[in-house]
Amino acid sequence: MAARPSPPPPTRASCGSFLQELQELWGEIGPDELERDRMILQLEEDCLNVYRKKVEQTRKQKADLLQAMSLGEAEIEKILSALGERESFSRVEKLGGTLIEQLAKLEPVLDDLRRRRDERINEFLAVQLHIVRLQAEISGTINHGDPAAPLVDETDLSTGRLAELKTQLNELQTEKNLRLQKIDSQIKCINEMCNMMSLDLKKTLYEVHPSFVELERIKSMSISDSTLDRLAGKLHALNQEKKQRLRKLQDLGSTLIELWSLMDTPLDEQKCFDHVTSLISVSPNTVMPQGCLAHDLIEKVEVEVKRLKHLKASKMKELVLKKMTQLEEIYRSVHMHIDSDHEWQILTELIDSGRADLSELLTDMDDRIAEARDLALSRKDILEKVEKWTSATEEEGWLGEYEGDQIAIMLVEELT
Repeated sequence: MAARPSPPPPTRASCGSFLQELQELWGEIGPDELERDRMILQLEEDCLNVYRKKVEQTRKQKADLLQAMSLGEAEIEKILSALGERESFSRVEKLGGTLIEQLAKLEPVLDDLRRRRDERINEFLAVQLHIVRLQAEISGTINHGDPAAPLVDETDLSTGRLAELKTQLNELQTEKNLRLQKIDSQIKCINEMCNMMSLDLKKTLYEVHPSFVELERIKSMSISDSTLDRLAGKLHALNQEKKQRLRKLQDLGSTLIELWSLMDTPLDEQKCFDHVTSLISVSPNTVMPQGCLAHDLIEKVEVEVKRLKHLKASKMKELVLKKMTQLEEIYRSVHMHIDSDHEWQILTELIDSGRADLSELLTDMDDRIAEARDLALSRKDILEKVEKWTSATEEEGWLGEYEGDQIAIMLVEELT
């Protein structure tokens, strides 16, 4: 192969002649040495930039050729791997010559492999067409028109894969039957929970997929992955809702029993909520009566609990105020001062605001009454002595007045 002629680069003599002429011109013009050095450096930098740009362009051209070679070899490897012929033809031998020549020799090999790959894809399309029809039925899209053309996995076009596809039809039919069984089981569970919570079964199933409402049309029922996921999600959501309602009803039932005991509620009134209290110890997995977890029922129990709590609060308020009256009487009995108006105002504001815990407030009042009684007991001796002194003083005053009255009577009698 003959060597390619290279374009003659600029020689040092030609560059030197230009530099010499430039030096002569500078001698005539007269710039100083610093200015000359600066211009020479600028010329050198301009020359370097020109060479650098050309080198970069050439490097990019080489990189593009190498990338094209790499992509071509990678595609050949990919096609050979897909056809399952790696062992017989593991890699295309690199051909000699320049990059441009190698790329030109690579292209016909790649074109031949592409043709063989396309022929194999057509074979796969013919086999997969039957599979796609069954898959459309499983996915629920069969009623939306003819299924789209099957997509071939171009990463595996081996003859072994063709044999595998022939068994896939039976596997898909089995998968369809299993999905139908799963759907039937989950719909039964949903039906039970809808009965317990008084929910509309048809509406609930319609939210999952409209085809579930017409259960007699088994062939059109959607059994796709997304539908199965939504059905499982709906089942989980209903189960969580059932547990929440049961837990709430159990809490309300326990509160009812507590309030009934506190308020001495008659048994006749309690019987109205036997269906609620009977669920207190029930496990969430237990089969429960129809409508036992209905939203309306829970609201009714909440209203009753609210009423009893309000009644309890009223009674507790009466007890607190009664305790305050009792405290006043104790202080008054031992002649101790208490700012009743201020105390009454504070208690009333706390109770009316609803911020105070009436049970704690009642306990606090009991503690204050106990302290007041202890204090009154400690002052009892002093008060008895004061009362005796007061009585003695009053008696002395009375005797003095009596004696004075008797003397006055005697003087009047003598004068008369």
